[in-house]
Amino acid sequence: MPGYEGRLELTWTNKAKRLLAAEDGAYEWVDPSDYRVAEVRLLEDLGTVGDVGQERAADNLLIRGDALNALRSLARLPEFAKHYLGKVRLAYLDPPFNTQQSFLHYDDNLEHSVWLTMMRDRLVQIRELLAPDGSVWVHCDDAEQHRLRMVLDEVFGPAQFVATVIWEKADSPRNSARQLSTDHDYLVVYSREPEWAPQRLSRTSAANAIYSNPDNDPRGSWLPGDPYANKPYSRGLYEVRGPTGRIFRPPPGRFWRVSEEKLRELDSDGRIWWGPTGAARPSIKRYLSEVADLVPRTLWTKEAVGSNRTSKNEMRALFPKAPSFATPKPEALMHRVLSIASRPGDIVLDPFLGSGTTAAVAQKMGRRWVGIERQAATLETYAIPRLTKVLQSTDRGGVTEVTGWNGGGGFRVLGVTPSMFETDGGIVFLADAMTNGRLAEATGAQLGFAFEPSPPFAGRKGRTRLAVIDGVVNEDVVRILVSALGAGERVVICGTGIDPDARSVLRELRPGSSLRKIPAALLAEYRTGQQLQLELAGTVAGPVDGESPTTNEPAGAVEVGAANG
Repeated sequence: MPGYEGRLELTWTNKAKRLLAAEDGAYEWVDPSDYRVAEVRLLEDLGTVGDVGQERAADNLLIRGDALNALRSLARLPEFAKHYLGKVRLAYLDPPFNTQQSFLHYDDNLEHSVWLTMMRDRLVQIRELLAPDGSVWVHCDDAEQHRLRMVLDEVFGPAQFVATVIWEKADSPRNSARQLSTDHDYLVVYSREPEWAPQRLSRTSAANAIYSNPDNDPRGSWLPGDPYANKPYSRGLYEVRGPTGRIFRPPPGRFWRVSEEKLRELDSDGRIWWGPTGAARPSIKRYLSEVADLVPRTLWTKEAVGSNRTSKNEMRALFPKAPSFATPKPEALMHRVLSIASRPGDIVLDPFLGSGTTAAVAQKMGRRWVGIERQAATLETYAIPRLTKVLQSTDRGGVTEVTGWNGGGGFRVLGVTPSMFETDGGIVFLADAMTNGRLAEATGAQLGFAFEPSPPFAGRKGRTRLAVIDGVVNEDVVRILVSALGAGERVVICGTGIDPDARSVLRELRPGSSLRKIPAALLAEYRTGQQLQLELAGTVAGPVDGESPTTNEPAGAVEVGAANG
């Protein structure tokens, strides 16, 4: 409108920047143009549990690594993108709640900023992965709930807000509270598109208990329905005589919800209730046999979906000798979420997997699932053993009986590969591991280059340098390598994954240079020799020394797409 500018939004410190996650969980503020925040990481095989298929991207996936890197890999690596980009039906997030005990321990202003940036960047990736009929459910408490809504509005749009569910998490009041005992958490729900419709919930005995059959109607139990309409109805202004001769009219300003002809038709069919003596106002019977399943409501009690005590008891039963996991969720809670927001066979994504509740319930309910967890210790201690018990049907708790689960299936454990970039004095360059070593030496030998490690290059043939990248070669990588060339030098860049757009950039920046795909056979030989020890040794059935990863195609031997900005 003329005279107005700007938009309604939440602002915070460093909102225009991005966060780069370190292996230890710390974050570093960087500019959006930083090569590292646009990097597409490969997903390497760490092992399998149970029965898996020939195509690893089509299996249930347990990914060890930072959520942002893993989400980008699912969306950008063609092997995975065809299965997940725009195809995830439900994303459930149970992130750190930012209760001034997480992240960098900065002052309150910066800590909120770190949390909000962390969430925004991951929500942007999740939105890409969601199917048109998908939804995202974010678990939170009062620490960030009001700010989280604003971020979700920015990423998904205000029209995609569905509801805020209140979960009664406490069994009893906390009498040590200084002011009020907080007994609930929130689940904030947004959809990918405004037309999203939830699945209705199966009727419960409590919901059916209000139906009765005082007149022995052969159609079964019924409930007397309101005979009045909420809105004006032109054919709803009339008077009707009951069985006792009493005359009934709608109250002032109200209308009968059906016409006089329809009311008499229903009465002759025994579908009108005039009370036990025939002197009450008419009510239209609503039969239990004719009502639909239940519309989901926003207040979830501990009796319906469990509480914190429920989840801790479930974890003690699963891991009697392990330390208690800090923030488990009851399986009944996740069963309710999955029942509303997914169907059998749908893909369920949890980027903050923790002890594995979402994946465990998804497995029992016949959903495909992807779980992402940064901490290897959490996977080793809780998630992998728990999911193994689910597959083996030795986990008889939670929703096992409700779902009729009897075991079976499997999943793959993947790891997000290390970054191909390092920094020194504020300068970003390709890591030595990406350019030197056995892969670079073997590649150079095939092409007639003398092995001459000089990062970022690995060999030389006259005035032509060789660069070997065990990762994605995209426009950013090309620009870094060309900037390191001397006057009159050309470069041959060999990569395990090639972004098609990188070729034209290389031709423009340094004519005579070339970009080549490392042959799969050579890559397989390299990976056999360089196979790392399985980080989660003993917890999954993975490759060991001298064995090749169990994939139908060497990791990295597929072409990958360009990194997003």
